[in-house]
Amino acid sequence: MSRRRLSSITLGITLISLGFGLFGCNNNRSKVKHTSTTTVNTTNINENLPQVVATTSIICDLTKQIAAQTIRLKCLVPPETSPYFYQPKPEDNKAITQAQLILFNGYNLESNLIQLIQTGTSSAAKIPVAEIAVPKPRKLKLNGETVADPHIWHDVNNGIKMVKVINDNLKKISPENASLYASNTKKINSELTQLDKWIKSRVASIPEKKRKLVTINDAMSYYIRAYDFPFKRHLISLDNNQNISPRRIEKFAENIEKDKAKIIFSDTNTNSKLTESVVKAANIKPSARPLFTNVLGTSESQVNSYQRMMTANTRTIVEALGGTYLIFEPHVKN
Repeated sequence: MSRRRLSSITLGITLISLGFGLFGCNNNRSKVKHTSTTTVNTTNINENLPQVVATTSIICDLTKQIAAQTIRLKCLVPPETSPYFYQPKPEDNKAITQAQLILFNGYNLESNLIQLIQTGTSSAAKIPVAEIAVPKPRKLKLNGETVADPHIWHDVNNGIKMVKVINDNLKKISPENASLYASNTKKINSELTQLDKWIKSRVASIPEKKRKLVTINDAMSYYIRAYDFPFKRHLISLDNNQNISPRRIEKFAENIEKDKAKIIFSDTNTNSKLTESVVKAANIKPSARPLFTNVLGTSESQVNSYQRMMTANTRTIVEALGGTYLIFEPHVKN
């Protein structure tokens, strides 16, 4: 099975025990100052500003938070669309060719776009954000092959590293805005540091006997490790278009029963029929909401930023497992 299908095609069953200390906090991310460098009309601003291309919705959002209105930002993979299966469009190639900076995740997350970027004629800097932020990624075994886990952002400390990579490269193409980028980066990092502590506090509120988490895919590995969740994993490789073999389901159900897990978490990219099959066979309850593992929601949703994705996933996990959810309210430092 190819690396590009690592998360969306793999059914990973992760059984986790967790625990930690208290804190408290809101969904609303602190507002990033949006400032343009000129007072001419919007059309002229767009024509004169450097063009930046970002592949995933997560990288796109972090870039927006840092750069505000100082660049023309083209986001290739739409919200709620898996980067694994995204097929580049002709306009994507045009945007890549015209860009002064190209930001992509790397570690084969958006393989079709990576191929287009690396084989294209663009002379722009091509920055694999995740690979630079975390040069030694966690490894996963997939059908006997060891591959890099690309989902580094599920550890908020890695999110901070991603922000640094983006900031460092934005100021190279727009040095006149370096002070603005530094200011916005400082605000974002302050919020993310608080968010990291908040996640740990909410996880700690889950009763010890209920601290078991079963996920339908392996994309939450960094989250599990970052927040000190001892775990053991039961991986089942499964294509979304295939039927689960009776033996695989039987083995899965045995593991669920052995670990006495009560809830299973799906994600927004998982085929709902797979979830239904697993729920029925293992006699386990599905979570009320899916996890957002590699995409953000639309602009109208409550999961339309990196910070909101992390708070939403934590809320889903904590509430399902009997913990206490408190709104994340970052303290903005002047």
